[in-house]
Amino acid sequence: MSVAKKEYKRVTVKSLVDMKKHGEKISMLTAYDYSMAKMVDAAGIDVVLVGDSASNVMAGHETTLPITLDQMIYHASSVIRAIDRALVVVDLPFGSYQSDPKEALRSAIRIMKESGAHAVKLEGGKEIKESIKRILNAGIPVMGHLGLTPQSIYKFGTYTVRAKEDQEAEKLKEDAKYLEKIGCFAIVLEKIPANLAKEVAQSVSIPIIGIGAGNGVDGQVLVIHDMLGITHEFSPRFLRRYLNLYDEITGAVSQYVADVKNQDFPNDDEQY
Repeated sequence: MSVAKKEYKRVTVKSLVDMKKHGEKISMLTAYDYSMAKMVDAAGIDVVLVGDSASNVMAGHETTLPITLDQMIYHASSVIRAIDRALVVVDLPFGSYQSDPKEALRSAIRIMKESGAHAVKLEGGKEIKESIKRILNAGIPVMGHLGLTPQSIYKFGTYTVRAKEDQEAEKLKEDAKYLEKIGCFAIVLEKIPANLAKEVAQSVSIPIIGIGAGNGVDGQVLVIHDMLGITHEFSPRFLRRYLNLYDEITGAVSQYVADVKNQDFPNDDEQY
């Protein structure tokens, strides 16, 4: 059933809570540069995530771990300059918040001050509660992230579905309620069973954004390079490709190369 959409000139953390309250699903995509962010925002996306997935799709690393705070600020600054409407959330990268709440606060403040972002996202539950609390106490909005947490990939050893066992599922539910209690404005649930994600979404009043978590949650997020088909090696079950830009772009470049080699470009109309 379709739900009447309210028009938001500017999406805020309060807007997302209102969307959940009124049954309107939340759309969220990643972006890492000005040009892509400009298009995503113009298309009406609600939330732009400057994800540490930039480590993978922009820098070519195998995991999200290598990206630095300075690099995240660079990407976030580029995105912010393009945005007129969407809420911009920035991932705190690995190593910038896990061990020391004071370091977590310094990292979050740098992102907010130097990029102009609207909120930050942290991976984890009660184990990082002091870092989250300190950031929240400074007036910085925090989005949580539970389930598959890519910054912990070497702990898990695999990118398989999380929380399939009762003990892990119970911890995830407890963590979600705890993150709501201490003040997080939303939570991403990554790669967990759909029934569990739906149960979590119904148990809290803050929005639950899913990626590989079924359709019973309050919104969805994908990596822009995946949904546009710029990456082509990555094909999880939850991914829907809306374009196949890998083939489109390589085809266009191949044609350009041929036109240059054959002296077909530039033609008489394309020179001064």
